[in-house]
Amino acid sequence: MQQPFTNHFITITDTRQDNRSHLLIDIIMIAICATLAGAEGWIEIARFGQLKEAWFRKFLTLPNGIPSHDTIGRVFSLLDPEQFQACFTQWIRSVVTLTNGQIVAIDGKTNRHTFGKDTKPLHLVSAWATANGVALGSVATDVKSNEITAIPELLKVLDVSGCVITTDAMGCQSDIAADIVNQGGDYLLAVKGNQGLLYRDLKALFGAPEPQAQWGEALKTNTTEDRNHGRIELRRCEVLSGSDVIVKLRHKGNWLQLNTAVKVTATRTVVSTGAVTSFTRYYISSLVDPSAEYCQQAVRDHWGIENSLHWVLDMSFREDESRIRTDHGPQNMAILRHIALNLIKLDKDRTVGVKASIKKAGWDASYLEHLLGV
Repeated sequence: MQQPFTNHFITITDTRQDNRSHLLIDIIMIAICATLAGAEGWIEIARFGQLKEAWFRKFLTLPNGIPSHDTIGRVFSLLDPEQFQACFTQWIRSVVTLTNGQIVAIDGKTNRHTFGKDTKPLHLVSAWATANGVALGSVATDVKSNEITAIPELLKVLDVSGCVITTDAMGCQSDIAADIVNQGGDYLLAVKGNQGLLYRDLKALFGAPEPQAQWGEALKTNTTEDRNHGRIELRRCEVLSGSDVIVKLRHKGNWLQLNTAVKVTATRTVVSTGAVTSFTRYYISSLVDPSAEYCQQAVRDHWGIENSLHWVLDMSFREDESRIRTDHGPQNMAILRHIALNLIKLDKDRTVGVKASIKKAGWDASYLEHLLGV
């Protein structure tokens, strides 16, 4: 199959030492198509291939027919996930253009049932292009605390030039901030108790009873109101930028190009009961004099990775229920899901949700061909 999409995956090294009855690219394409159609494991992938063999023969070689589920499982347990991820990243770079100032959210997710007797569940740190609505790449780590070391590895495979990288508090590390800046990007990092001194300084910076009186025009604000699910949420974003402000942050020199401090306060009111809850988050950024509107939207866009990537993988692809556990199998299966989700998200003609699109890909071969560009 000499199609542009397939060409991105033909360079992966086949690590099988013998019994190469089936071409690696054939196995990969069967797995991608089956995952697009909702297959959740090696048995379902093989069964999909068997039922669609005549269709696959239109563009795959299949010298010995459709491989068994044991063969498919063995191949993906041996396949180098770093190579597979590199091919995925190469493909998505070829079809997605990141605009200047675009938000790229980085966050981690644990696939809870991928543990074994001597192994912990797979934890992936992923990057999400919020405007395009696609995954840009992922790196695996054993436990959530290792996100600190995984994020720099993920940044190495991404082109973040001109983008604004957002993370939760786990990613608020001076080395990560420096990596982002050195790669030509900007950062907007959530600050919590893991950066205790910085957190206290930010609270003090915005802590005046009348901050507008203290800072005057240097303080920029933006307030939004949302009404849904029987709740009213007011979100007030306060932004302070410039050397006169940042000088008040102790150890500011540890953070490369720290130019801006941000405070976001959300107040939620339950309409039926009148109950009110409020919480405040603080952020630091390398952005130079950004507007409060931009920071407000960037903070909200960051959580799109939870709703549009992690939640969709669990609800539409049933990722959290996956029990694939052998060797590289869990990580490569996660990459297959990212590929499938991106193919659906990139369909500009789509008029239904992801779950309905998955079903359509299983029912309608012409739609599957449309997604693949065959």
